[in-house]
Amino acid sequence: MTPAMNRLKFLHFLLVIFVATALRAASAQTASIVVASTTSTEQSGLFNHILPQFKKTTGIDVKIVALGTGQALDVGRRGDADVVFVHDQAAEEKFVADGFGVRRIPVMYNDFVLIGPADDPAKASGRDITTAFKSMYNAKSAFVSRGDKSGTHAAELRFWKQANLDPASEKASWYRDTGSGMGSALNTAAAMSAYILADRATWLSFKNRQNLKIIVEGDAKLFNQYGVMLVSPQKHSHVKAAAGQKFIDWLVSAEGQSTIASYKIGGEQLFFPNAVK
Repeated sequence: MTPAMNRLKFLHFLLVIFVATALRAASAQTASIVVASTTSTEQSGLFNHILPQFKKTTGIDVKIVALGTGQALDVGRRGDADVVFVHDQAAEEKFVADGFGVRRIPVMYNDFVLIGPADDPAKASGRDITTAFKSMYNAKSAFVSRGDKSGTHAAELRFWKQANLDPASEKASWYRDTGSGMGSALNTAAAMSAYILADRATWLSFKNRQNLKIIVEGDAKLFNQYGVMLVSPQKHSHVKAAAGQKFIDWLVSAEGQSTIASYKIGGEQLFFPNAVK
């Protein structure tokens, strides 16, 4: 990544932190909570679908700070959110173990998909994601990484590790680290005609596909679980624990789970509820 790109990435991060802090201050004055979540839940349109029903039921407004999972967890650690709703189980469990979250509760799942050029120059097509990553590496085919410590980025790094490969550390010329959200990274991949790992929900809602298509899907390793956690009021006394818990309780309730399941694009369901109460 060039110095200019690093600077833009840093400035974007500072802007997001400023917005999160401002939302936290605003929510203190109203019947609202701040939820730090992933770009996939926001950019897929899920929140636009479920939050009106939540407000109708509870009267509580929800302000969303959409980031990569790692950054969303950092917002929770600082106490700049009341709830964290993300998709990296190992990181979520550490967040709770370190005392920043009260409890991790599974809410829903979907899956990751490998997106790539329709002509598949790396010959990566199939149902095995590890084999696909090896094929892309051997072919030195253009690959776009989110590079933002998101749940999707964590999954991508996990697949490279399973393939015993590490193009990021090698600074491979064909490996593009964008440090951006899912939608922006998909736009970059479309412009470059490159491969990219994406969550299916954002892919289904993505319009600028150019010549990209799904190359790999259906591998059990592509399973993508989402969890929700109340930020610990013991760590941060200003956390709106009661209102935040109402949001969590609604997500795992019959109404919340049904509302999540009803979100579809082109007749295809984007998220599948599997709450554990």
